Amino acid sequence: METFVIGLSIGSILFMVALGLAIIYGTMKVINLAHGEMVMIGAYVTVLATRHLGLNIYLCLPLAFLVTAMFGLAIERSVVSRLYGRLLDTLLATWGIALILQQLVRIHFGLALFGIKIDGLGADLQNVPVPVELQQTWHLLGANIPVYRAFVFGIAVLLGAATWWLLYRTRFGSQLRAVSVARNTAAACGVNDKKVNALAFAYGCGLAGVAGVLVSGFKTVSPDMGTSYVVDAFLVVVAGGVGQLLGTFAAAGILGEVQSFVATWLNDVYGRTVLFAVVILILLFKPQGLFVTKSR
Repeated sequence: METFVIGLSIGSILFMVALGLAIIYGTMKVINLAHGEMVMIGAYVTVLATRHLGLNIYLCLPLAFLVTAMFGLAIERSVVSRLYGRLLDTLLATWGIALILQQLVRIHFGLALFGIKIDGLGADLQNVPVPVELQQTWHLLGANIPVYRAFVFGIAVLLGAATWWLLYRTRFGSQLRAVSVARNTAAACGVNDKKVNALAFAYGCGLAGVAGVLVSGFKTVSPDMGTSYVVDAFLVVVAGGVGQLLGTFAAAGILGEVQSFVATWLNDVYGRTVLFAVVILILLFKPQGLFVTKSR
């Protein structure tokens, strides 16, 4: 049971990161290699907000969403919007942005060049205090269930439900789905596709920022922490089916549980190895992902 809950928390983080990637790629056909850095920025926002503003992790969730969404909006408006339809160029550009963001954090967003050091920001590993109530454990069926990991799963479910509502019950969601399916037709019908692109990119980055807040509660925060998450998130998106909300949720859960159980039985290295093997098998037998909507 404990291993299962750990797998749920791993899958929940992957789901939140992958959901943002799925929305961005599904709408703009852009592979954002800087997406992992949004996780890192969300984590550092938590470190700085808890240390300098006295905020707890609950208040850091909306704050990190807003900050990373603004970062995403700036990246989309200044770089990505100029490279639509040029996949390799966007890959290189967003990879360069990822490296720039990592190095900026290492040098304290440039302030270290002037001899200014901000406590909690830089190349040193950082930790985030978790509220006492989230440090407790529940006793269920003879197992000790960490409350914090259950909290992570709950936030993932809430974000998944909110995203579903946004996509399928709002005017913006209708426009986003229209742009993702037939951009030119949607634009001809009066949809501002550039605005939809920008908001979708910002929202996807905001989801990654929330994931960064939750990751900071059980892992140390460092400038390169987002790299592994963007790789795993791409695996989730591909395995679940690009643009499929249900597929992303299912793939994140499956891959999270696989990694958790294998790592518990053997070690983390085998966990990662089996994770990649499972994705390869999924792509061999279901090339378009686990959940694919039939289209004409």
